[in-house]
Amino acid sequence: MKNAFAAVRMDERHPNWSYASARKGNLYTRHGDFRTEFGRDYTRIIHSLAYSRLKHKTQVFFTTKNDHISTRIDHVNQVNSVSNTIGVYLGLNTELISAIALGHDLGHSPFGHLGERVLQKISRDELGKTFWHEQQGLRVVDEIETLLDPAGKTQNLMLTYAVRDGIISHCGEVSSTVIRPREEAMDLADITRPSQYAPYTWEGCVVKIADKIAYLGRDIEDAVRLRILKEDGKPLQDLLCELNSHFHENMQSVTNTSIMYPLITDICRESSPDKGIVLSEAHIKLMDTVMRFNYEYIYKNKRLEIYHNYAQLILESIYNLLQECYGSTRTMDNIRRLSEAYPTLGRHFEKRMKKFSDIGRAEANPEEYGNDVIYHIGENEADYKKACIDYIAGMTDTYAEKIFGEMTTF
Repeated sequence: MKNAFAAVRMDERHPNWSYASARKGNLYTRHGDFRTEFGRDYTRIIHSLAYSRLKHKTQVFFTTKNDHISTRIDHVNQVNSVSNTIGVYLGLNTELISAIALGHDLGHSPFGHLGERVLQKISRDELGKTFWHEQQGLRVVDEIETLLDPAGKTQNLMLTYAVRDGIISHCGEVSSTVIRPREEAMDLADITRPSQYAPYTWEGCVVKIADKIAYLGRDIEDAVRLRILKEDGKPLQDLLCELNSHFHENMQSVTNTSIMYPLITDICRESSPDKGIVLSEAHIKLMDTVMRFNYEYIYKNKRLEIYHNYAQLILESIYNLLQECYGSTRTMDNIRRLSEAYPTLGRHFEKRMKKFSDIGRAEANPEEYGNDVIYHIGENEADYKKACIDYIAGMTDTYAEKIFGEMTTF
């Protein structure tokens, strides 16, 4: 029902507003700033370099020369569109929805989920900990990404609790027909695996389900453009017949909008504060049907297996080279020597260590950095390993390939 959630939207009238709008740290104020707290989060995210880099990060297909294939930034914009459509109809806070939607994949590695699996293995082997992009997204907005404050010093993003929660809780693998927010405002550091807890707000729940809806049809369109699927081929024609039978329609082709529209309208029709954010059983089956099709004919395609080996070679090679630089308090000197053979990698990583590490900050101009030191690597090799993983996770596909090219040419 239209505006069914207006009474429970997250705004100043909500009983949990003070906690939801609380920031990670003290953010400077501007005279006459008329933005809401969530509106300010939205602008801090889209002005961040992490958001800009999404345009050169993989969604499904990477190193493609086709300008019309989705990248990670296309995906987050599509999630924003889907979740806003639902949010407007239901009467939810669309500024909060947009901030979560545009920030939800800031923790994604280069080369998409294939790259994520490579970093998972490195993290397990080197640190005994897993790597998952939802948790890395929270780390990005809390500790890594910075903007300049009015004094010209770097400052962490200092986002609100509701947006930070939406980022780490967004995992789009929806196995239930109902999503509803959890009641407790927990310490987000206590979330240790994807989908462990529901989001804290209804707005976060909408982004969670929109994340799955947004890519189903677009991945099929991209596969057709890249000739991984043939539009008139039997697998896609069989799927089209199944969808037409389900909806009693006469669609001529499978498109992103032909899949999204019935799912979005079903959510808007079925959801209420009493029932939750709901997909009917029939539409859950539809979503599962398309997902199974995508896994069988797209995500498990042999060409993607070859690309996985390519991504693994690049990311592991970069990590191993950086790892050789560790030398306790001599680490910065070793990184500078790295620059002699690999100038792009060495100089960029040296600058990053000055910004984020204890021994690097000791060499830096104290007036330049206002963000927190997060790597204490003078006597802690594990922190250095984490610094290497964080650095690689933030790379774009194109930058990682550039560094690999620098490593493999003379």
